Amino acid sequence: MFRRIAIIGGGAAGATLLSELIGRRTAQPLHLDWYTGPGTPGRGVAYATRSEQHLLNVRAASMGMFAHRPGGFLEYARRNNPTIAATDFLPRRLYGDYLEEETAHALALAKAHGHDVHVVPFAVDAMVPEHDGVNVLHGDVETRVDAAVLALGALPPQPHPAVSQAALASGRYIVEPWPFLARSTDVPPPRRVALIGLGLTTVDLLLELSARWPDTEFIAISRHGQLPGTHGEQIGLPPEDGDVLLAAMRDAPTVRTWMHLLREACSHDDDWRSVIDGLRPHLSTLWADLSDDERGRFLRHARGTWERARHRMPPQVAARVATLERDGRLQRMRGRIRNVEADVDDELRLDMERAGQPIAPLHAELVIQATGLDTDVRHTPHGLVRQLVTNGHILPDPFGLGCIASPDGRVHHADGPWSRLFALGALLRGTLWESTAMPEIRQHARQLADRLLAP
Repeated sequence: MFRRIAIIGGGAAGATLLSELIGRRTAQPLHLDWYTGPGTPGRGVAYATRSEQHLLNVRAASMGMFAHRPGGFLEYARRNNPTIAATDFLPRRLYGDYLEEETAHALALAKAHGHDVHVVPFAVDAMVPEHDGVNVLHGDVETRVDAAVLALGALPPQPHPAVSQAALASGRYIVEPWPFLARSTDVPPPRRVALIGLGLTTVDLLLELSARWPDTEFIAISRHGQLPGTHGEQIGLPPEDGDVLLAAMRDAPTVRTWMHLLREACSHDDDWRSVIDGLRPHLSTLWADLSDDERGRFLRHARGTWERARHRMPPQVAARVATLERDGRLQRMRGRIRNVEADVDDELRLDMERAGQPIAPLHAELVIQATGLDTDVRHTPHGLVRQLVTNGHILPDPFGLGCIASPDGRVHHADGPWSRLFALGALLRGTLWESTAMPEIRQHARQLADRLLAP
């Protein structure tokens, strides 16, 4: 059992693990150091939004913070509005409020259980893991703990490799969309905005900025030019032959075979979403079955198709996006960005190609990068992660999916897994694939708490 534990990361993953540890009645009191960084503990970047435009992409009944109480968020939401249905997609702002309340409850419970919890509102600058403990440094303070957990969430996005320094220096190319969204109330409405990416981040930006700038035209660019799929109005029934599909996929762990099996299963089911959702509990084991060659093949050729099917929009959000397209305010483009350069008249020029051939350049007053979750530790500007990689304390996943780790969360270095350094959430994407959504985070947090407190 580790008595002194450091948790690095102030978002939902860190808050869930902290709450799991505090909720246990241990023979000896725990000393927990929670390094939250700036912002409200528990909310993180994902749920810091106060906009009612931004909805959860998971139904209310599935968003509970704890594995032993998966309906907790629905119960919380119904306290103020009993008419809320289990299938509703609720505002992320409300979910952030729920996380805050549960975190505050856990901190109050810590005193009753005799635990000593320090909430440290600073980022960790460096860590030195050893076989008998971990040294944690922030500023001039160095603390020795028995074990440490990296629950960092998504890493800061890195500029698209095609963006010139002049474009970055112009202030018209936005690398981090969420801080920009928070301050964009003071930005004069541009005539045209280009969005790089067509995932759920782009959808959130469209909903907010189209309402804020009613005369602005939006052009969203991606390799395939396709939006995420849409959730059904109701939850579909599990496919009758789901076990047959799963067995066939395990018997032949190749991307080509899997895509063939999935297309066939979806074509025979009344609702293709049921096929995709039926696989979700098994995705980590399926991912583990793939060789490195097959993982690379999946990421190159099938990732976009899978992500559009797996990560879907609520129906009401899809309807609003369709209205923007119908009204001519949103245009989707298929292409690859080859260069983004500062141009005349306070515009940026985007040079693109399609099927290997150049297409007409696009000009926009503002370009926002919305390429989604960044988990590449090899080139990240995140100070702590960069230090850990540089010093060989963690090893990058070869595909840029976090760091190499064991399925139980132990982070690896050159000689194998550390016994006292763990990861939770986004950094485990290369190990588990499904590691960033709340249904998985709460289960992993419970299992990690069990391991940390095992005799």
